[in-house]
Amino acid sequence: MSRPVRVFPVAAGALALSLALTLTACDGGVHGTPGGAGRHDPYFPKAGNGGYDVSHYGLTLAYDPGTRHLTGTAVITARATQDLTAFDLDLKGLDVGAVTVEGRDARWNRAGQELTIRPHDDLKKGETFSTTVRYSGTPETITDPDGSKEGWLRTADGALALGEPVGSMAWFPGDDHPSDKASYDITVTVPKGLQVVSNGELKSETTDGDRTAFVWHSAEPMASYLATVVIGHYTITRSTTSDGLPVYVAVDPTQVAASKKVLAKIPEIIEWEQYNFGPYPFSSTGAIVNRPGDSGYALETQNRPVFPGVPDTDILVHELAHQWYGDSVTPKTWRDMWLNEGFATYAEWLWDEDHGGRTAQQTFDKYYATPTDDSTLWGFPPANPPGAMYISNPPVYHRGAMVLQKIRQTVGDDRFYDIIQGWTAAHRHGTADTAEFTAYVEKMAPGKDFSGIWKDWLYGDGKPDHQ
Repeated sequence: MSRPVRVFPVAAGALALSLALTLTACDGGVHGTPGGAGRHDPYFPKAGNGGYDVSHYGLTLAYDPGTRHLTGTAVITARATQDLTAFDLDLKGLDVGAVTVEGRDARWNRAGQELTIRPHDDLKKGETFSTTVRYSGTPETITDPDGSKEGWLRTADGALALGEPVGSMAWFPGDDHPSDKASYDITVTVPKGLQVVSNGELKSETTDGDRTAFVWHSAEPMASYLATVVIGHYTITRSTTSDGLPVYVAVDPTQVAASKKVLAKIPEIIEWEQYNFGPYPFSSTGAIVNRPGDSGYALETQNRPVFPGVPDTDILVHELAHQWYGDSVTPKTWRDMWLNEGFATYAEWLWDEDHGGRTAQQTFDKYYATPTDDSTLWGFPPANPPGAMYISNPPVYHRGAMVLQKIRQTVGDDRFYDIIQGWTAAHRHGTADTAEFTAYVEKMAPGKDFSGIWKDWLYGDGKPDHQ
């Protein structure tokens, strides 16, 4: 994905409610406290929530593009990580009708993006519990300061839901932070004649009268920002890679002819990436191609990335590489974004190197030739963007890829590929941060000195004075 990222203000009130709930928690039983409203992300402090980890989302949605009305029921299965008197879910806009916890009515309150829930009975640390939220309304499109959009985007014949970094809270309540991954079942009912594409596997498609329900299942853990739903008219193509991996491609009819040639490369790209990055981490792959303008960017939504119009080969390589770097190995915080984008960008460099284009070193040299005073590239280090608006800027992508080339220069090809394949294996379906990555590299290449790479290339300001 590539676009600037933004911060969203949160209305006051959640803290006061949390304090009130703490004061009323001493009525016998569990002597807990409310879970935190936010996971203290360095760039999005209100994103996600404390006190629990989600293991599964069951989302049942109905949408009518004509009225733009969404009706939803979210069943969220989670485990308490502390004794809880209350906990929060992220939900922006939409109207909440009812909330139950473990089948019993729960008290709830709204403040900004926070839906604060007080269960009938306090929850013990280690307890697995189920929360059901019934909600409805017109889901929001979140417009960012740079004009890009996320959340629930209206399209010519339906809708497109995109979540990076915090857009999923526009269409379902949850723990909206990449550090909390879960499996998903997503059922969407739409007017007959429309189609619904989401993550994972299509389990059923059932028409009843003038409505059709599509049921999608994602067994592997997924961060909330990678969940997607697209609604509209699509031309569906099913195929497999040479080793039998299902490839599911959905293309807007206006884009079918122009995209046919590049999308036919998906099996080849996946096989090449498996050779370089290790076994593919999910049960299927593919792509979703919408009309140009439906979104302002491509996004690595899990299993099948979303593209605004026909992608070129480099973008296809980039978004499919994210299935390893970003989707399977997910950043612990948004400060670790370079672990997504630097790797996916470097995948483009490697593809070019293996397919008659520049070598990765030649691409590195091209970027290094950028003048010292060009802040577009040298404005900040990839591992420490100056704020939320910068985490999708060129230093995260291109300088992030340059870090990987510096590692390759230091250790040689054989050890380098051991490192990038071992990294995806060690953190498969998990989360990781930059400190874990640098420690892993040092562990995999004992005797090599990486201190200059970390100091000058990963964390250093300005253009390093050496290649």
